[in-house]
Formats: sequence, structure tokens, C-alpha cells
Amino acid sequence: MYKQIVINMADHETRVALLEDGTIAELFIERKDGTDSAGNIYKGRVQRVLPGMQAAFVDIGLNQAAFIYVDDVIGERIEDVERYFNEKKKLEESEPEASEENEGSQKNGRKDSVFARQNIEGLITEGQEMLVQVAKSPMETKGARITSHVSLPGRFLVLMPTSDHIGISRRIEDPVERDRLKEIVSSLRTEQMGYIVRTAAEGVRPEKLAYEMGFLKNLWEGVKNKYNSMPAASLLHKELSVSLRAVRDLLIQEAEKLIVDSRAGYETIRSFLDTCMPSLKDSVELYEGREPIFDAYNLEGDISRALKRKVWLKSGGYIVIEHTEALVAIDVNTGRYVGKHNLEETITKTNLEAVKEIAYQIRLRDIGGIIIIDFIDMEKKSNQEKVFNSLQDALKKDRSKTNVLPMSEMGLIQMTRKRVRKPLTRLLCEPCFYCEGEGYLISKKTICYNMYRDVIRDSRDMLGKRLTLRVNPEIAELLYGEESHLILDLEQQIEKGVVVYPNPEFHMEQFDILEILS
Repeated sequence: MYKQIVINMADHETRVALLEDGTIAELFIERKDGTDSAGNIYKGRVQRVLPGMQAAFVDIGLNQAAFIYVDDVIGERIEDVERYFNEKKKLEESEPEASEENEGSQKNGRKDSVFARQNIEGLITEGQEMLVQVAKSPMETKGARITSHVSLPGRFLVLMPTSDHIGISRRIEDPVERDRLKEIVSSLRTEQMGYIVRTAAEGVRPEKLAYEMGFLKNLWEGVKNKYNSMPAASLLHKELSVSLRAVRDLLIQEAEKLIVDSRAGYETIRSFLDTCMPSLKDSVELYEGREPIFDAYNLEGDISRALKRKVWLKSGGYIVIEHTEALVAIDVNTGRYVGKHNLEETITKTNLEAVKEIAYQIRLRDIGGIIIIDFIDMEKKSNQEKVFNSLQDALKKDRSKTNVLPMSEMGLIQMTRKRVRKPLTRLLCEPCFYCEGEGYLISKKTICYNMYRDVIRDSRDMLGKRLTLRVNPEIAELLYGEESHLILDLEQQIEKGVVVYPNPEFHMEQFDILEILS
């Protein structure tokens, strides 16, 4: 399978698409609002301890207080830490391997944690300062989920300062290579800290592993020094930007090529590769075409389709994806597909086709948490097993950890998928005030950014000296205020004056681009 990364960079937003054989498989979006804080390390202060929930709220400097569960807390007392390491070692010896999905984080939230049996008020107190890492970014009304179990990912290794375990990625299957890597890391390790050896380390020389171990240790020492010198609610370490994360986690390990449409971004990526993987610099390409890069690769249509509630299948059937507070429900329907022979065959074919689309949409939309899939009822047990096995096979491409339960008697499949960030629909959309929050509109910022791209796209064929943008008054207000830099940027890029004209009769998502010749 040929994989490549396509990056669209602007001052206000960066979009990274992973393509598999020319089809978008994953999409990552980063905006300057700072909502994506996963991986960041903070010095926080405990605001409130909740014994009834065995959790606590911690101020880390974000708009909402973060929360931490008892399983994610390492005690401050010496005897707590020693007991933690002893119990942790016993547990890790019973599960000695590391999965690829968990390469960037430790096994947080485990029910068999040594502290799951201890009350949280015995570990932390209100007003206490603590070093924490964001495990899950803020979502909806929930603050960020944080943990004391810090992990620092590199390209070959993940450093785990609160563990002394050495794990090898399950994707490295050769037992000789696994033993070689474990022996190298064990011999190079000088302190009681854990490591996970990532898939990219397969075949790597000991000198490179030693260099990265030293780099990660120095990074951790820097974090600790900042913790001692900075006040509470301070950022101690910021995770890499989305474009550099794509280089570290995708280009080095999976993709064969990276194309970016920004000269500054191109230079930054090449500079980053200079320090970690110079041999991959030739895999990075600067896109200089006149057509916007996502249009050139036909990605905008797939992104728009990923925001729809209903997704049609080629046969004429369709699936419906519904987000609720607790879970995501996916319903499969035959739609216009009537089959050729009998009902059981028609239903089975529809379900098997839906399986591929469901796995694709879950990955593209980055849907996490509990997912319930309602397949069309099948009478034969063999057909049920065929659909279940097909779903498991389709999910193997997904880098996020999934757990799928067998189909129930009611034709339901229950599954979970690791959730770290907002799903695509929550990131690009907001509750619709037209229907009092029962549905979703494209957010005002997304409308502004879409309009920005449309103007760039259409401007090369315009002969006029000025452009008028007719928009909904609320969009006009945003363009005059918080997003005024978009207008200035447009005028510089297209070398024409741009005037925004509010029209109260326009729907929120509606806008017109008018060319003024004189």
C-alpha cells in the first residue's frame, strides 16, 4: 500500500492528511486556539479533591480545570513511590509487551493499578502542586484528562520516567530482533526509567538508540528543572506541532512521501529531519501548484462527506452515524439496494459492504469511546461471524487501539476505540442554533476558512480590481473582528481589495463572492 502525507498550512490552521493509495485515511487539524493539548506537560495545582468520584480537579492554566483519576496519580511520599514501582514491576512482568497503539503513552487508567485500592485523598490534597501530562484534550464540556504517568515519545523510543519496564512494539515480530533491541536498551539504561521500543527502531544500530536515550533523558531533566523554577498552572513542555508529529509518527514509520504547500513549513520539516533522520529529506516535497493542494488531491469532497450524518454505499445501501453524549451509534440500512436472489444474501452483502465503510469512517472521523453498530439482522450464524471477522480485519489498519465484542443476538456489535482528541465533526462543527442544538452547522470559523480557500481558488480567473463578499451578519462580524487577519491576508495574496457586506437574509453557511470590475 502506497502511503503519502499531504499538508495544507496557513497562519490560522494546519491540516494534515494521510493518504493510502490516493484515498484520505486520516485527517489531523491544528488551529491556533490551543484546544489540542494532548501530550503537553504542565505544572498544575490541585483545586478540588472529590472522594466520591476518586478524582480531582487540577488547574493547569487552560480555560477549564483538568481532571485526574486515582489510577493516574503517583503519590508524593517516598513510601508511595517505592510501593508503586514494586507493584508496577509485578504487573508489567505479567504483561511484558507493548502494543503499537500505546507507543506514545503509558497504560494509564488501569483498574489493577496499585493506587486503585487507595483513596485519592491519601495521595493528593487541595492546593498541592503536581507535574502532569494531558492524556486527552478537552472535549465538549469536559476538561482535559491528565495523568502523573509522563511519557516522552521520540522516533525510536518512548521514555517513561515513572516506570522501569522495557517493552517492544508488537509490530516487531522477529523474536531475534526483539531480543536484540531489549538487550541494547537494557545495557544502555543507566537510571530507573522505562522505555518502549517503537516499530521504527527495527534494525537500528545501538548508537542511534543511545543518542535518542540521551536526548529524551535531557528533555526530561529540562522538564523537571522548569517544574522547580516555574509557578503553578504553567506549561513545561509542548508537544510537537501537528506537521512535525506527522513527520515523527507517520513519515519515519509508515509513509513514503510528504508534500507540503508552505515554503516555511517545508524548511521547518527539512530542518527537523536534519536532526533526526537526514536520509528522509528527499521524501519531502514542496507543492507549488496554482490549485490549492487539497483540491489537487481531491480531498475536500471526502472531508465534507465525513461531516454528513448519512453516508451512502455503492450498492445503494447507507449507514447513519449519530453522536450522543455517552456513545456513537451507527445504523446500517439496505436503502435502495434490493439484491438479486434472496433476502438473507441481500442483507449479508449490505452488512459486509457497510463494514468497510464503517471502519473507514471511524478512522477518518477519529471517532472514539463507545461505539454501537446496528447491523441488519441476519438469520444464519455463519453470516454473523463473517461480518464480525470482516470488521476485525478492516480495523487492523487503524493505528488507534480498538476492542470489538462478538455480535449479539440482536445484531449489535459493541466496540471501543481509544479517544485522545475531538472527533472531526466536533472539531469542524458547532451546535446549530437554528434547530436549538438538535443538529450541527459548520462552525463560523470553518465557514470563514472555507470562504478564504474559495476566494484563493477563484481569484486567478477574476479580472476585477475589487471583490465583495456577501455573508451572514454574524460571519461579517467575525471577519471584522477576530478573523480580520484573513481579509488582510487575502488582499495581499490576490492583490485586490476585499470588502465584506453583511446580508441578514443569508443563511449562516451561505456566502457570495462578487467581482467588481471598476
